[in-house]
Amino acid sequence: MKRIEHIAMIAHDMGLIFEFLGIASLLPFVVLAIFQEWDLILPLATVPVVFLVLGRVISHIPHEDLEPSFSVTLSAVALSWIAIAFIGALPFVFGMNMSYTDAIFEAMSGWTGTGFTMIQSLDTTPNTLLFWRSYMQWIGGIGIIAFGISLRRKTRVSLFRLYRAEGREEELVSASASSSRRMWMIYLVLTFAFTGLIMLAGIPLWDSLNLVMVAISTGGFTLHTGGMLYYNNPMLEALLIPVMLAGAIPFKVFFLLYHGKLRDMFRDRTVKTLLLIALVGSLITSLDLFIFGNITLTSAFRQGVFTAVSGLCTCGLQNSNPHYWVTIPLGIVTMMMFIGGAMGSAAGGVKVNRVMLVYEGVKWWFRRFFVSSRVIVPLRLGGKTMSKKISDLAISNHLLVIVIYVLTIFIATLVSLHLYITSFRLDEVVFEMVSALSNAGLTTGFISAASPISLKWIFIVLMWLGRLEIVPIIIILMGVIREINADISRDESDAYDGGRNHSL
Repeated sequence: MKRIEHIAMIAHDMGLIFEFLGIASLLPFVVLAIFQEWDLILPLATVPVVFLVLGRVISHIPHEDLEPSFSVTLSAVALSWIAIAFIGALPFVFGMNMSYTDAIFEAMSGWTGTGFTMIQSLDTTPNTLLFWRSYMQWIGGIGIIAFGISLRRKTRVSLFRLYRAEGREEELVSASASSSRRMWMIYLVLTFAFTGLIMLAGIPLWDSLNLVMVAISTGGFTLHTGGMLYYNNPMLEALLIPVMLAGAIPFKVFFLLYHGKLRDMFRDRTVKTLLLIALVGSLITSLDLFIFGNITLTSAFRQGVFTAVSGLCTCGLQNSNPHYWVTIPLGIVTMMMFIGGAMGSAAGGVKVNRVMLVYEGVKWWFRRFFVSSRVIVPLRLGGKTMSKKISDLAISNHLLVIVIYVLTIFIATLVSLHLYITSFRLDEVVFEMVSALSNAGLTTGFISAASPISLKWIFIVLMWLGRLEIVPIIIILMGVIREINADISRDESDAYDGGRNHSL
């Protein structure tokens, strides 16, 4: 009974967030009116109508104002993301006659900020639907739950549990709706400021706005079939790099900028580590392309820096086709996508913070081998000394997530190769799997509109898993298995008791 009460509480909060999404999804109608694409009114209207109706229904489920269990919260958020992807797919189905699988793929790629696309000709796609793609990534970048929190006057503990269950960290927002609204305003101001910056490269306002929306949300959707190659603009690529990095930096850091503490912003250890990885990874990728890729130094530097930064920030923008790269630079970018951005940012991957903690933990673990067992070797993180018990727990938890990521990529690669006989190299297939699970969207062309349906659904699941950092889905599966085992045990017990009574 207690579990049902928890589900009712979560359903109420998710219903309110669905209602907020219904209101937010009215904005693309402004674009529709500007471009006078009146035939898209009904296809586009399906999103706010379904969100508002569904939100209205489940938000009025009778409930008690209690603190739900974290396992129920994780499950609710995981299932809600599926519902959001299904609803976001409707304009593509009714407006472009896409198959529902391709439409769900497009919507899941949008909401999760991945960047893969099933649309074969973006240049002939209506502007309203192009904006809807960018808009999904922009809202998904800040987080669906964070978006809902920012619109509430009063925030309950259950909503912040929802926020953590979304694969985010509590450090992004404090426990007040006003702080999350300030975060939203910072996100909005950065979007407009960067749009002006991109226009300096000679890019029209429409293209600049959409590029910034997908770059700061580390999404990667573009307006043209050729992607970044359509513009062939080195200055544009250079200006997009700080936009992508801004999306991969923890949003809490921008509060320092909000309070005029620019120097403190760049003193943050996570920011410095992220920028260092971006610098080193870019240089190695560029040099490898030049040495092994048989291209000019200028082209190698241009392709290597932009793609490496895009990979680390898990942004799907790319100014080259990695399918024509040699294995070594492809492997470097694969590692950078796997690492991803920082916790509390719009980026995916296992996160820089997690890699930093595991690195410090491994050093701490080996240091203890060279001292007496009576000597206590402390682990210091962020200037704080942690006890051995807390240290072991923190390291094991984060290391477990990394191991689960690796296993998921390994299994997905094997399954995909069995389902789809392809001429793509193994390193390209692994690159694609890491890109999907890290919500990056960089592609060698392995996944496309021509891919079999089974492969598309593998990628849909990977994007979903990566957005929620896998743990909520594991909890759902464990709950289902536990219920099945309980039912089997109950049936066996009933059968045993029935046979015993019959014999008597």
